[in-house]
Amino acid sequence: MPAGSIIFLSDAHLGAESAEHEAARTARLHALLESLPGRASSLYIVGDLFDFWFEYRTAIPRRLFPTLAVLDRLRRTGLPITYLNGNHDFYLGSFLHETLGIRTVDGAVTVEEQGRRLWLHHGDGLVGGDNGYKLLRGILRHPASIAAYRWLHPDQGIPLALSVSGLSRHSREDRPPETDRLWREIAEPRFREGYDGVLIGHFHQAVDRREDGKQFIVLGDWIEHFTYAELEDGQLALKVWPEAK
Repeated sequence: MPAGSIIFLSDAHLGAESAEHEAARTARLHALLESLPGRASSLYIVGDLFDFWFEYRTAIPRRLFPTLAVLDRLRRTGLPITYLNGNHDFYLGSFLHETLGIRTVDGAVTVEEQGRRLWLHHGDGLVGGDNGYKLLRGILRHPASIAAYRWLHPDQGIPLALSVSGLSRHSREDRPPETDRLWREIAEPRFREGYDGVLIGHFHQAVDRREDGKQFIVLGDWIEHFTYAELEDGQLALKVWPEAK
C-alpha cells in the first residue's frame, strides 16, 4: 500500500455485539487502520463504522473509545479522514469534527484523484421503493427527533438504539441485493453524470463490477468479508485484509 493510495471502507458496525464477541474483527480493522500512516494519502469511511453513534452534549459511547483512539492517532500523523454518515451512525456530531479533526459528510462525496472521478455514498435510500424506510429515515434525522432523544439518559438511550439497529440490520441481511438492480438504479445514473467509478456500502456484499470503462464497487463489510477498496495509480480494486502472502 504505497504512499498515495486512497482507502475506502464501510460497515464494520462496531458495538453491535459484546466486546468479547467483536474483539477479533475489531483488532483486524484496527490493524488495517494502523498500517495506513506513511502508506496512504487519505481514508474514506463510507458509513456504518459504528452500529450506532449519537453524541450527547457531554458524552460519547464508551464502548467505541478504542476505535476513536485509533482514528485520533491517524489524524495526528496528518492522514486526512472523511466519514460519510450511514443509516446506523447517521448523527455525526461535533466531537468527530472538532475534537478528532475528521471531516464528516451527510450524503454523497465526489473524489477526483489519480485521473479518476468517483462518486461515494453509503448506499441507503438510493434504490426505488422501501418508502416506509425512507419515511422513518426522515423522521429519525429530523432536528426535533434528535432533540427529543437527548432527553434519554445515555444508559437507556444507547441500548435502546442498539436493539433497534440490530433488528434493522438482520432484516436487511435476509434480502441480498440484486447486483443488476444496484448497477441500474445507483451506478448508471452517476455514470451519465460523468463519473467513472461508484462506491457504496450498506448492502454488506462485496461487488466489483466493470463494464465499458466504468466501475461499480459495493464495499462489503467488516463482519464477514473484511473488504476495503484501494485506489492506487488510478486503479481501483476491492481487497481483503490482511492480504494473502
